[in-house]
Order: sequence, then C-alpha cells, then structure tokens
Amino acid sequence: MFRSGALPATERFAGFDDFLNNCVHSLRVSSPDPGRFRATARAMDLGPVTLTELTTLPSVLRRTPKSIRRSDPELYTVVFPRRGVLTVRQAGRDALLTAHDFALCDSSQPFSLRITAPGTTTLISARVPRALLPLPARQADRLLGTRLPGGEGIGALLTRFLDDMTTDTAPQPTADVARLGAVALDLLAATLAHHLDTGPRNEDESGRRALLLDIDTYIHDHLPEPHLSPRAVADAHHISVSYLHRLFRTRDTTVTALIRRRRLERAHRDLTDRRLWDVPVHRVAARWGFKDHSAFTRAFRAAYGIAPSDLRELALGLPAAPPDPAQGPNGPAAPEASPSGR
Repeated sequence: MFRSGALPATERFAGFDDFLNNCVHSLRVSSPDPGRFRATARAMDLGPVTLTELTTLPSVLRRTPKSIRRSDPELYTVVFPRRGVLTVRQAGRDALLTAHDFALCDSSQPFSLRITAPGTTTLISARVPRALLPLPARQADRLLGTRLPGGEGIGALLTRFLDDMTTDTAPQPTADVARLGAVALDLLAATLAHHLDTGPRNEDESGRRALLLDIDTYIHDHLPEPHLSPRAVADAHHISVSYLHRLFRTRDTTVTALIRRRRLERAHRDLTDRRLWDVPVHRVAARWGFKDHSAFTRAFRAAYGIAPSDLRELALGLPAAPPDPAQGPNGPAAPEASPSGR
C-alpha cells in the first residue's frame, strides 16, 4: 500500500520511486512535474495472482535492464486503464490502451508504462508467475507490446473480473481467496491463449516468418510419420489449427498439400535411386508416411503423370516388374485417404 498524501510534498515523488523500486519486480518512475506529484497504490493477493490498483498523475514507469539484472521474478503482467489512457512499450512495440484494452508485459524484458493524459489515471494490473501459465515463451513474446481488446468476448470477462476484484475493498475469506485466485488464473490463461490462437493484430512480420521456418523444418523432419497432420504440426508449435492455416494463406499451398508434395518428392527420389531398386514400391510409399498404397499410386500419378512402378522402370532401365502385391491384381481401387492422416 502506498499513499503519497501520507508524506510531505517534497518527499512524495521520491517515496513513490522507492516504493516501486522495492516491489517484487522493481520499476523506476519519472515525472514531468515531480514537485506536484501524487500517487496511490493498493495491492491484493489472490493466491498466485497479485492485483494492483494504481492511481497517478502523468508519469512514466520503467522496468530497466539494471532492474532485471538485479532481480527477475519471471512474471507476466496484464495491465489496463480503468480511467485514462496508457501506452505500453515492450519488445519494440507500442500499445495505446483505452477503455479496458489491455497489454501483456514480461518482467524478463525492459518495458515502460507511459501515462500522459492530464489529471489522474487509474491502472489495474495482475501479476502471475510465468510458470503457471501454459504459454511457450516464443509464442507469448508475440503478444508483448500489442493492444489486446478487453471490451468484448473473453477479454471483457478478464478485465471486468479484475476490475471488480480491485473495486471491492472488503476482505475475502481465506477459502474464497484461493477460489478467486484460481478463477483469475484460468481467465488469464484462456484469454492469452485465445489471442495466440487468433494471432495478434500487430504481430511483426519477422516473427511470423520465423514461425513458418520452424514449421517447415518440423514437417521436413517428421515426413516418415504416418500421423503427421495439420493438428500434429499445430500442437507441436502450441498454436491452433485455424491459426496454422491462416499462416499458410501467404503461400500458394495448404499444410496438407505441402506434406503430400514433400512425401511424393521423397518417394520419387527413392524410386529413381539405383541403390534402392530392390525395395518394393509399397515399402517406399510407407517409408514416407503413406498409409494406403492405392492412394499413394493415384497421388503419384496425378503429380508426375506416371505410375510409380513405371517411373522406376524408365529411370533405372529395369525390366517390367511383376504386380506389386500391395496393389492387388486389379490395381488400386480403394478410396483415397489423405497422406497427412486427415
């Protein structure tokens, strides 16, 4: 708890700076008018979640590299203005927040909270240990310094709950504190996961390209696995299938088509490799994740205009091979199944 009014006017700004500097994740403050500075801060613990209501005149709160080197509690903080306007800067991005829009901050990286509106501004923040939120750091970093809407949907549930908790000054029974903390934690996790699924509006292009590169590498490394699919790719990168498909809209293909094409390319390479001439065609197909041989034959013919066995004969100058037992005497007839397992 901090109240600048409890201090002499000449000590209020320095007192608030000391208060912030000694918090669990220390901040420093600057003000355009330190001689007239006023601020109040009130904290509430809900188990693992710490809520803070801060009212202050125009000022800038900064978490500096020096503060991080001194101590890093590895916290995520969600912050939004109840009254006034706030600009959050982190990871090279700026988010202008009004009317319960919120932003995510990471205590392990420098950030600033800039309050420039005349008069007093009231901020609400919720801090939680990073380890308690199931968000991979690389994915969560995409949200830092971006404006996340808190006026509707699940974001509104979060901001209204946090607002209500800080407005109610009556002490909570011990059992209720644990329950309310669990609710706050669940809302935080669900809201941030939602925004990761939909993709942040201000996501930088380099981060998206890096994610696509990781996805390409993952697909390349897992082509032999029959169950490689958009769902498997999305789960491995902690994103939703819908967001994965949105990422691929910038390309002239889909995830399923990319997996199929790369599997066919590997099979084509093996079928024209003289060292593998005695490996049956159906085993080459299975080697690259095709579970159904007839589906493989049709997909191969569609891609290259020739059956796999005919390509091998032409490429290697081999005599006509007997029918592949995996095809049956009448050739492929089974309905096509997706090579990605979908």
